[in-house]
Amino acid sequence: MKFIVLTIFPQIVECYSQYGIVKQAIKKGMLELLTIDIRKFAQKGQVDDTAYGGHPGMVLKPEPVFEAYDHMVKNFGKPHTIIPQPWGKKLTQSDLDRLSKLQSIAVICGRYEGLDERVNKLADEEFSLGDFILAGGELFALVLLEGISRLLPGVLSEPESLRRDSFRRWLGTPVYTRPPEYRGMKVPEVLLSGNHQLIGLWELWHSIERTLKLRPDIIPKDLSSLEKSMLQSILEGKDFKEWLKEIGQSRAISELQKFQELQRNA
Repeated sequence: MKFIVLTIFPQIVECYSQYGIVKQAIKKGMLELLTIDIRKFAQKGQVDDTAYGGHPGMVLKPEPVFEAYDHMVKNFGKPHTIIPQPWGKKLTQSDLDRLSKLQSIAVICGRYEGLDERVNKLADEEFSLGDFILAGGELFALVLLEGISRLLPGVLSEPESLRRDSFRRWLGTPVYTRPPEYRGMKVPEVLLSGNHQLIGLWELWHSIERTLKLRPDIIPKDLSSLEKSMLQSILEGKDFKEWLKEIGQSRAISELQKFQELQRNA
């Protein structure tokens, strides 16, 4: 994928690309990151001006942005263009999944009071990170860059982790590492058992429990019989051991295998 950022602060993006997942995506040849300095297309370097009508603050001028965009199209082709805006659609995991399949994406980063309204003509989509205001679009561009980079084929060393991501279906399950006990807090025994089927049941239970507690609005509609059973027991105030004893371990494992097969084929 070709990912292009039009900004007056290219160093922000270039610095971030030297670390983590983004660096790996570039190193593995799955991502080409380009920055275009809008300031280089401004007369005498002036990228902003006062707003008409007495509106407070400075606004990025249209000329350097359009000329930077034209330069990009001429040299790299026309990408899918995104402009971060406070009123844009809130970015979700499903958006990242869809965008990660494109061949090229460009993000035009506003600053100060924003972009001259005429620049919005260039946008294929407008997105937001949430109902709050930032000083510019660069942080959105970095969020989008990292969110997409980890979805590109071959970038993650453990691709299975993508299937287990929060918002794929349920929120993520609790995770632990060594030591098995720290400051009196112990790793749950089931995770030390080596019984991967039992662990799978425990993880699904806690993902459902966490989702019910924190984000009940995203509970899936197409629940499997296993998910329905767990959800109902959680709503009744039961814990994992009580549910497992009631349903029986062999039946629970059989239901888990059916559920996992459905998820693989989804």
